[in-house]
Amino acid sequence: MKSRSGHRRSRHGALALAIVAGAGLAGGYVTVQKGATASAAAGHAETADVAHTRAGAAGQGGASASPSSAAASSTAPALPASVMPFNAKLTSKDIPVEGGGVRGGGCSGSLIAPDWIITAGHCFHDLAGTRVGGKPQYHMAVAVGKINDDDPRGHVVQAVDVRQSPVNDLALVKLSEPITDITPLTLPTGPPKVGEDVDFVGWGSLSATVVAPSDHMKRGHFEVRAIRHTELDMGPLEARTVENSPCHDDSGSPFFVPDGDQKGRLVAVEDNGPDCPQPGLETTARVDTILDWIHAQMD
Repeated sequence: MKSRSGHRRSRHGALALAIVAGAGLAGGYVTVQKGATASAAAGHAETADVAHTRAGAAGQGGASASPSSAAASSTAPALPASVMPFNAKLTSKDIPVEGGGVRGGGCSGSLIAPDWIITAGHCFHDLAGTRVGGKPQYHMAVAVGKINDDDPRGHVVQAVDVRQSPVNDLALVKLSEPITDITPLTLPTGPPKVGEDVDFVGWGSLSATVVAPSDHMKRGHFEVRAIRHTELDMGPLEARTVENSPCHDDSGSPFFVPDGDQKGRLVAVEDNGPDCPQPGLETTARVDTILDWIHAQMD
């Protein structure tokens, strides 16, 4: 989907498969707390959740425990609950292109019911780039409940049906199987207020020029700057970086009011914005204006 003006760009990244295979992605990241500056956050250690996850994944990867440690414990410690487990990473390797061939691409999203996620409508399109519904025209894997690609928690399922919003760039996606051990984001009961604080999570690119999904979940803090009929403008509450702002492949990322680190109330989904991480407002699709339509699709 083309953006509404020349300086704004859709967040649905696209790249050749050869680039996907060769792109190197950052292996580490930090969680930025609300109100912290980007420079201060850069000095923070990993969150316990991330460190524990990596330790668990490495332990499953093959480095055997010493005899003494094996004797001390017969079972591995349980991993902690994932942070923002309703987050979803969408990836495809076979999106058809005009003239033949395929390309890779990705989006972000969030779980709103056991077998439904919500994302940007333009993440599912035809050869001309027009949003389309029904059975996807290419395979789209959906990873839910992970904080990085190596996280052993969560689920990887497939998108099997797409419902395009009749009024804005938003889509509901039915999953190949329900996810029952993660609490979905709750839907809003009314419009947000200008100035309301919201969080963003997504799996988009870590570069404005090298377009490839991140290998870990990103998170940032925003506020509602303007309310229009079917869209909201979101402004950052901290200095923009590629780690805390929507970039390519962040289309569909949720903007939500968090309730601790496990739950939240959905407000909008990412559609487009300035080149990451340049200053500017994010254009998002309102959720509250199409609640009746959402409920009708999922019934």
